[in-house]
Amino acid sequence: MDTSERAVVKRESQRRRWPVGEKCRIVEQTLKPGASVARVALAHGVNANQVFSWRRQYRQGLLSPKDVETVKLLPVRVSEAQGGKTYRSGSPAMTAAVVGTIQVEFPHGHVCVTGSVDGEALRIVLEHLLR
Repeated sequence: MDTSERAVVKRESQRRRWPVGEKCRIVEQTLKPGASVARVALAHGVNANQVFSWRRQYRQGLLSPKDVETVKLLPVRVSEAQGGKTYRSGSPAMTAAVVGTIQVEFPHGHVCVTGSVDGEALRIVLEHLLR
């Protein structure tokens, strides 16, 4: 058997490179109420695990175009709660008794959240309002 010549065939990578804007668009479709990550992924020809990874990056702020402006800090004003009671972090009474208000003013309106708030849900709402 002659082994002096062998053909080497290189296959091009079948891995698709997704633009950041497209990843964000796909992730945002999965964040809509009642959306299924599996269905959105299937519609775009992406593995659902990949979309979950993009969602994690999106929530951490790691999934953004490099040419976008850096995040601008907003002015914050902290005022004393009405009622005057303040609880230290870790106090047993804190989880049961603390009720507060968060007000965020935008150029075209404002958001007012009263009571106990899921921090992750509030972060997502504010991210979408700031776009």
